[in-house]
Amino acid sequence: MIARVEIHPGRYHDSVRLMQASKALQNVEGITDALVAMATELNLSLLADMGFDMDAVADAGPNDLVLALRAEDEGAIATAHQVLDDALTHKTAPSGGLDAPDPKTAGSAAAVADANVVLLSVPGEHAFVEATEALESGRHVMIFSDNVPIEQEIILKAYGADHDLLVMGPDCGTTIINGIGLGFANAVEPGSVSMVGASGTGIQQMCALLDDAGVGVRHALGTGSHDLSEDVGAASTLQALEALEEDPATDLIVVISKPPADPVAEKVRHAAERCTKPVVVTFMGETTLEEGAGEVLVVLGKPPAEYGAWPAENDDHRPGFVRGLFSGGTLSSEAQFVAATMLGEIGSHEEDEGHTFIDYGDDEYTQGRAHPMIDQTVRLERLAAATRDESVGVILMDVVLGYGANADPAAELAPLIEEAVTAGAAVVVSLCGTRGDPQGRDAQAATLNKAGASVYLSNAAAAREAARLAIARTSA
Repeated sequence: MIARVEIHPGRYHDSVRLMQASKALQNVEGITDALVAMATELNLSLLADMGFDMDAVADAGPNDLVLALRAEDEGAIATAHQVLDDALTHKTAPSGGLDAPDPKTAGSAAAVADANVVLLSVPGEHAFVEATEALESGRHVMIFSDNVPIEQEIILKAYGADHDLLVMGPDCGTTIINGIGLGFANAVEPGSVSMVGASGTGIQQMCALLDDAGVGVRHALGTGSHDLSEDVGAASTLQALEALEEDPATDLIVVISKPPADPVAEKVRHAAERCTKPVVVTFMGETTLEEGAGEVLVVLGKPPAEYGAWPAENDDHRPGFVRGLFSGGTLSSEAQFVAATMLGEIGSHEEDEGHTFIDYGDDEYTQGRAHPMIDQTVRLERLAAATRDESVGVILMDVVLGYGANADPAAELAPLIEEAVTAGAAVVVSLCGTRGDPQGRDAQAATLNKAGASVYLSNAAAAREAARLAIARTSA
């Protein structure tokens, strides 16, 4: 067996393309392990976990490409190099005409595009320049990019407010406009409910719960995860709230956020009270998305919902702590809020002891990597580690479906869930998705349940079940 680690200095590629390249390499005959990624701290830690020689990457930095291969012979390595070059080479489909080259900046794209919204997904250090060009072209902008300094966000949103342009983001993972999803978004039925969310997975969970209750969605305007911080002051949330108040096809507005700064929360509440339309405010740490969805149903005069659940027979598992492995920040916050009322203190960092709920979609885990809703590599490794850790009795995970997300997350998770259950751990899954999502929500639930997981469409219900299992087994 041959182990090879190579550094390609300054060869940058986006994380989604690198994830696809890694999967292509793993399918090469004679290759038993493969990783191609930017040399960020997290990716290097994964390289170490795979058992590769770390001396070769001692001088590598986050703008350097790392290729690690474990192969049966040199022929397999040569083939892998060819597959990698093919995977990382941009190919333009032949058109037979004299088409202009693809635009290279937001400004040049805006000059030729008949659209009023620009979607940016570039490394965080470049987002400010591109967003500025988009705004100066007179377009609203959705900034999917994370790791953008807060000072730059404030400048962009001030410019947007002055020019009647909405800045959605930075770190805006989800937006729905006229039922069309941008970024990570679920397939929704048309309706008269619209949302403003400083939370991508918060929007997605609300969409999923309302969809399960038969309620459609018109707009869901993401504002970025830092919008309700004291520094930003809900700049985009207040703008979006005003826009939805003026939208004649919106009858009810929902505002969603992770725990906001207290003075900013009050500012948003006052703005909601001034609206002529009913506004349901759902702030994590005060209430749950399940309760917010319930309030929407009350306002609409609909009966209470009983959200889908696929329980598993897993009360007879080993005693231990709950380990939460999340891809959605708001889902992690909500689960921690719910479970803490039953379990007590819950940590939110990997080095914490006891019950821990970790958001692997946080900035520190996504530098140089695709988001865990796309690339589950990090969470798969952490799931395997939790299975081996006999102090862990219950594993709680979210699985987020929709456009832009992993095409079949259940298929990747099922073998490891089976191993966890066989080892004595209980597995509980919060499945965030709608009936129309491309992955097939109920088929995903069935696969996860067959592997031994209890599956809930309500994230709050999944958190309650995980806490119940931990308490029941510990006191048995």
